[in-house]
Amino acid sequence: MTWTRRVMGRLLIVDDDGATTQTFARILTLEGYDVRTATTAEGALCENDSWRPDAIILDLWMPFINGLGFLYRLRGREDRRDTPVVMVTGDQCLEDTIIDEIHELGAELYFKPLWLEDLVTVVRKLVPASGQPELPHESPSSNTPPIILH
Repeated sequence: MTWTRRVMGRLLIVDDDGATTQTFARILTLEGYDVRTATTAEGALCENDSWRPDAIILDLWMPFINGLGFLYRLRGREDRRDTPVVMVTGDQCLEDTIIDEIHELGAELYFKPLWLEDLVTVVRKLVPASGQPELPHESPSSNTPPIILH
C-alpha cells in the first residue's frame, strides 16, 4: 500500500557511530523529515553539496576531520554559511575554548544522550515546518521493529 507523507524538511545526520546515525534517522523519518546520513565529514560534505539539507546534526568527535573541521568548511561556502547546525557530543568535559568556537561558528551544542523528545524538539527549532510537497511513501510493515534509544 502506498500513502503520502508531508516532508517537514531535509536533514543531514553526521556521526561516525553508524548506530547513532541510523537511530536518529529512523526517529526523524517517522517525524516526517527527509533524512540522509554520513559517517565521515568527507561524506557529509559531498551530501551537503549534492543534496543541500535544510539543517545538519553533527557529531563533534569524528576521525580524520572532526565536527569543527566540517563546520569550518561548511561556513567557508558562501551559499551554505547560514545552514542551521546542531553539534552533538558525548564529551561532558569540553574546554570553554571549544564551546566558544562552536558558538562562534553559529552552531548549537547538545550533549548525548539525546532523548527522543529532545531530539525532535531540537530539530523542530532548526527546521520549522516548510510545507514541502507530499512524497509517495510505502506503508510501514507490521514487522518493523520498534525504535529503542540507548
